[in-house]
Amino acid sequence: MINVAIDGPAGAGKSTISRSAAKELGFIYVDTGALYRAVGVYALRNGIDSKNADEVGKSLEKITVELKFVGDVQHVFLNGEDVSEEIRLPEASMAASNVSAIPAVRAFLFDLQRDIAAKNNCIMDGRDIGTVVLPDARIKIFLTASPEIRAMRRYKELVQKGAKDTYEEVLSDLKIRDYNDSHREIAPLKPAEDSVTVDTSGLDLEQSVNKIISVIKEKMS
Repeated sequence: MINVAIDGPAGAGKSTISRSAAKELGFIYVDTGALYRAVGVYALRNGIDSKNADEVGKSLEKITVELKFVGDVQHVFLNGEDVSEEIRLPEASMAASNVSAIPAVRAFLFDLQRDIAAKNNCIMDGRDIGTVVLPDARIKIFLTASPEIRAMRRYKELVQKGAKDTYEEVLSDLKIRDYNDSHREIAPLKPAEDSVTVDTSGLDLEQSVNKIISVIKEKMS
């Protein structure tokens, strides 16, 4: 199987770019961040402090997270409920950042991610795919952009969904998540040593997708 590992900070466009590239290449797309968001949503719904490792760890026995593909579109199910929309809310993003720092949560989701990769040609994105989840992936890419560009992209997405967050709030949350993701003890966000860094700050979506596809095809040849 051909596995492509794409890592990078929040708001770098990993999901949108990876999904488009996967469709073009005939691969499946796996958004691992969605899995952590689902755990975060469970914590939020049940009044669990997403930073409390003991509380979150105890809750895992009550959680089932599944990825189901409808055509080439990934849907995320939490205890049988499709939460694909709810996991994209800002509060779910912060909760996901918190629970992803908990070793028990990472272990809980680890086998699911690897099992998907073992059975499919896929593009999998996240924070530690090339460094931890799929260290032997044939192709590794670190996708990034400036904090201001990433915040503006995320802000526009939220506005389209009717959210009331300001750009300043989105930028502040993003910087906090960047710090949390890169400074956590377990699997911190960082480029794999053998990854290719792609900065999309000056690129639009089509250009970004084409750049990723060109890197993948070059590595495959």
